[in-house]
Amino acid sequence: MTGADAATSDTIPGAAGSSLRRVAAIDIGTNSTHLLVAAVDPNLRTFSIVLAEKSTTRLGERDPVTGHLCEAAITRGMDALRQFTELAASHQVEQIVTAATSAVREAPNGRDFLQQIKDELDLDVDLVSGPEEARLIYLGVLSGMSFGDRPHLLLDIGGGSTELILADGRDARALTSTRIGAVRLQRDFVTEDPLPAQSQAFLRAYIQGSLEPAVDKVRRRLHAGEQPVLVATSGTAMAIGALAASHDDRAPRKLHGYRIARERLEQVVDKLVVLTPEERKALSPINDRRAEIIVPGALILQTTMQMLGVEEMVLSERALREGLIVDWMLRQGLLEDRFSFQSSIRQRTVIHQVQRFAVDRPRAERVASHALALYDNTVGVLHRDPGPGRELLWAAAMLHSCGQHINLSAYHKHSWYLIRHGELLGYSETEHVMVAAIARYHRRSLPKKRHEAWQALQTREERRTVSEMALLLRLAAALDRRPEPVIASIRTFTSKGALDVALIPERLNQNLSLEQWSLESCAPVVKDVTGLDLSVRVQR
Repeated sequence: MTGADAATSDTIPGAAGSSLRRVAAIDIGTNSTHLLVAAVDPNLRTFSIVLAEKSTTRLGERDPVTGHLCEAAITRGMDALRQFTELAASHQVEQIVTAATSAVREAPNGRDFLQQIKDELDLDVDLVSGPEEARLIYLGVLSGMSFGDRPHLLLDIGGGSTELILADGRDARALTSTRIGAVRLQRDFVTEDPLPAQSQAFLRAYIQGSLEPAVDKVRRRLHAGEQPVLVATSGTAMAIGALAASHDDRAPRKLHGYRIARERLEQVVDKLVVLTPEERKALSPINDRRAEIIVPGALILQTTMQMLGVEEMVLSERALREGLIVDWMLRQGLLEDRFSFQSSIRQRTVIHQVQRFAVDRPRAERVASHALALYDNTVGVLHRDPGPGRELLWAAAMLHSCGQHINLSAYHKHSWYLIRHGELLGYSETEHVMVAAIARYHRRSLPKKRHEAWQALQTREERRTVSEMALLLRLAAALDRRPEPVIASIRTFTSKGALDVALIPERLNQNLSLEQWSLESCAPVVKDVTGLDLSVRVQR
C-alpha cells in the first residue's frame, strides 16, 4: 500500500542484536478508524503490536439523499487522523500505510475527502476495492493464526461491507465482498428498536439473499470432503464473543482464538434482538456505539453460519490493519517461508488477467523482458524512476495488448479500460491506474490533458512515471513484430544528445530490418519526450 513518510526509523532495543523497524497502519472504516503501530523484527521476520488505538468516526452516516460523507463525519475523521499521525510520529515510525474502505469508496465525495487528508496531513490513503480489502484481511488473519492443513473461511463484518474469504496456508481460493454491514443495515432497515418479528424475518431474508453469491462461490472452491474452519473477525464478532464468554465458566483471558459454538451464538443473538438500545448499552462487554449497531451485525453472523452449515467459529483479533503491516513487510522483502507465496501476489494476479483476456503470454513476456532491459540500461537517460516504476512497467507490458481481446483497432484504449476495471490484487488504487495508463500510452498519441487516463493521474510524479514507463514500453513493443523471438538482447549507448540502440539477433546473420525499422519509427516520440536523437543498428 502507498503511505506517507512520518519519521526516520531509529534503532530500537529489542532481541539480542536486532534492530527493529517501526511502521504504522491506519484503517479508515465505515464505523471506526483504527491505528496500529508495529515493531518489525527483520531478523525473525515477525512483528509485534506496540500500540492500537480506535476512534468511532461513523463515516457511514452519510447524507440519505446524495450519499455524500457529511461534514460532521469528515470532521470526526480528520480529527482522528490528525491525532493518529501525531501518535505514529511520536513512535518514530518510518512509514504510515493507510487504507480506506466501503464508506469512502462509495461516497461521491470520497476522493475529495482523501484529497483533504493529503492536503492537510500529507497522508496518502489507498482506496481499496472489496476484493483487495478481503486479501488484506486474509493476510492479517494469517499473521496471527496457524491454518495447518485445513481450509479456513474468514468472515469480517464491517460497517458497510462483509468479506467472506476461503483460504488455506498457501493461498486465498476465493475473495468476496458483499455490500451489507452493521452500519448500513442499521441505517437502511432498523426503524424500530427492538425489531418486530416481521422486520427481523425480512432483514434475515435480505441478508441471506445478499450473501448467496459469496457463499456459493466459496462452496464451489471447497474440495470434496473438506471441513473448513470458520474464523470471525471485526468489532461485531469480538463483541459477540465477549458476550458469549461472559457466561463461560472458563472465560478466556483474550478473545483471539476463542471458540464459540453455534448453539451459544444463537442464545446470544436471541437475547440481543429483544433488548432495547438502552438495555444493550448496559451490557458491560460492549460500548455504546457498538450497542446501537450490534443487532444487524449479529444477524449477519448468525445467518452466515446457518448458510455455511458450520457448528463453531473461532475469533481472530487480527484483520485488515494487521494485513496492512504484513503487506508492507512483503513489499520490503521481509517475509519468506509460509508467507512467501503472498509476495508473488502481484505477479499471479497479472498472469490471471493475461489468461483471462487470452493474451499471447510468450510474446507478452518478451515485451516485458525488453522493457525491463531498457529500464535497467537507461537510468538517468530515458527515465529517473527510483525503483517502484519497474514493477508497474512489467505489469503494463504483460497486459499492454489485452485490448486486442475486444478489437485490434485502437486496442491500446481497450487495454486501458480492461486493466482499469479489472482486478489487480496487491496493487494500490493509484498503482492500478498507473499500470492501465502506461499500457494506454504505449502506442499512438502521447498523453493529452483531455484524455481520461491522464486526468485519472493525481500528481505530477505519477504523470512523470507513467510518461517515462510508457516510452520504455513503446520501444519494447516496437520490437515485437513477429510471432517467434528474433532478438536475443538489447544494448544501449548514449552520447551527447543521442541514444544508440544495438539489437543482437537470436541467430547469426538473422535479418532484423523489420525490427530496426519499427524501432526507428519511434524516433520522433523519443525526441519529443527526451530531446534525444534515436539511432538503431543491428549488431552482427
